[in-house]
Amino acid sequence: MEKPWKCADCRKGFSYPSQLEIHRRSHTGERPFTCSVCAKKFSDSSTLQTHQRVHTGERPFICSECGKGFTESATLRKHRRVHTGEKPFICSVCGKRFTQSSNLLTHQRLHTGERPFICSMCGKGFTQLSSLLKHRGSHASGRSFKCSDCGDGFQNSKELMLHQRVHAQERPYSCSHCAKRFRTSFNLLTHQRVHTGERPFTCPVCGKGFTQSQHLLRHQRVHTGERPFTCSVCGKGFTQSSSLLTHQRVHK
Repeated sequence: MEKPWKCADCRKGFSYPSQLEIHRRSHTGERPFTCSVCAKKFSDSSTLQTHQRVHTGERPFICSECGKGFTESATLRKHRRVHTGEKPFICSVCGKRFTQSSNLLTHQRLHTGERPFICSMCGKGFTQLSSLLKHRGSHASGRSFKCSDCGDGFQNSKELMLHQRVHAQERPYSCSHCAKRFRTSFNLLTHQRVHTGERPFTCPVCGKGFTQSQHLLRHQRVHTGERPFTCSVCGKGFTQSSSLLTHQRVHK
């Protein structure tokens, strides 16, 4: 469909002038629709309507299988997978399927060895935030080994040594191709794919390959339409957290 109505700021096209008018508010920061309960403002009436369900308790999107209600249609679609067994998110390494992209991302770390949640006390990495939070309890007492740079305490000398790499900028893992250095072996492995051309993470829909699992996950949203990063002010969804952060500046 032709989109003749163009935004003067970003050149994005729209089919109707009313759509352009709503979009323009993302640039101007205008929020003409106000919640009568809490005075929170929104850029369009539909987002205000969805927000007001927080106050009214209204859940108009009802699951035909179990009767559970939801405030948004997108949440209902995700819930329905419990009943249908649909698992649209597929691991490109082992073929295991998942109902949510976040579960796929966590699973893929079993293959990549990626541990993005790092303990600031001892340097130990974890695949999930919940595992890191549980681990932190082990540092709650008996931290007699003190860092001379920041004063943080550790349970033993090994934990202290790992932590001190943060201050010393120590990078013991060196790339054999370009001599670039890294703090962890995982970061070195990921970097080496720049030289080898290896792309072990493949999209099951279009076959495109990626060097990192999170790049594949981000790409798959092109096919699924998923927009997991939502603006708390206006409710607009985005495929990437960076796009959400850029958008949020219009509300400041």
